[in-house]
Amino acid sequence: MPLDPTHTALGTWSGGHFMHYGEPLDDARLAALLRPGDDVRTVLTADAYGAGEADRVLGQALTGLDRDAYCLIGAVGHDFYQGEREGARGFPRFTDPRLRTEAEYGAYLRTATEASLERLGVERLDLLLLHNPDRRGYTSPAVWEGLEALRDAGLTRRLGIAPGPANGFTLDLIECFERFGDLIDWTMIILNPLEPWPGELVLPAAEAHGVDLITRVVDYGGLFHDDLAPGQAFARGDHRSFRPGGWVERGLERLARMRPIAERHDLSMLGLACQWDLAHARVRCTVPTLIQEGGPDAKPVEAKRAELAAVPAEVVLSKEEVAEIRSIGDNTGSMALKGAAPEFEGPPASDRWPLTAELAELGRRWGIDPEIDLRRAAA
Repeated sequence: MPLDPTHTALGTWSGGHFMHYGEPLDDARLAALLRPGDDVRTVLTADAYGAGEADRVLGQALTGLDRDAYCLIGAVGHDFYQGEREGARGFPRFTDPRLRTEAEYGAYLRTATEASLERLGVERLDLLLLHNPDRRGYTSPAVWEGLEALRDAGLTRRLGIAPGPANGFTLDLIECFERFGDLIDWTMIILNPLEPWPGELVLPAAEAHGVDLITRVVDYGGLFHDDLAPGQAFARGDHRSFRPGGWVERGLERLARMRPIAERHDLSMLGLACQWDLAHARVRCTVPTLIQEGGPDAKPVEAKRAELAAVPAEVVLSKEEVAEIRSIGDNTGSMALKGAAPEFEGPPASDRWPLTAELAELGRRWGIDPEIDLRRAAA
């Protein structure tokens, strides 16, 4: 019997090999980390990671497993076949008009998905996500017709969307639910106890449209793995080195206030973060980044997987505890958001664009005032 996403999951961005977090694992250790089993049965990849290399490593990890024993989630959206890498922004989205017209979207999606499946060594995905779409990806019927054709062809059982790579896209995502909600089974968002905003703003729309949620960045840059220290040094190029100064110290202070709740339920701090996410409506799957920190005394990444595997499927936190954790971790207005946001000025980019009157009105229908709820707070 095929599986839908389970309450915990592994992502190929873990292990520092394809995304720069901590020490990179070698292929064999990474494949072992990612191999789904009775402890964690869902695994995610994206074709753009390592320009297909993440698919291949995961394919090695899946070798010999019963196909119905695990849930496999893929993602396509960045064109590394014809597009040229644009520095830190990565490869362009396949919807970039420099690459193709709307009439060609479906053919690209088919080619990219079939290539990913070939690297993975399987015939189908359980869920295919539209990865980091630009504005066209949220609004173009041609994109969603192309995705629907892949589902109808049996290349995937479910469809969804994964906004990113940074935080935001709130109104765009809700609009996408309204336009194409009959096709969207799952959505991936950023949500964790130190980053409730703005992900929490899409929860009512997900509930109304019957969309289940996968949450990422559950570990908040590794902080909930409980092995970062004040003054932590990060290697050059580590994604966390771009966070604002003092984020580790501020986060540790808040973790200390949450720790009694974790101890009350015999949870690790990672377990607390996952449980907090799962306590929210429509959140069905949590996928933290498993990071191998440097140094001889660092917690092994395999131990972090074991902590993830120990997370109870049933929510053990009370409503009062969920609210208390949210209050401690409140980050409202802490950053400039991607997608349609009131602060944006200038020509549209691949990950930011103007806030239109139509999107502002959509927000108000869902109780979101963009000028108040989507704007970075004054320093």
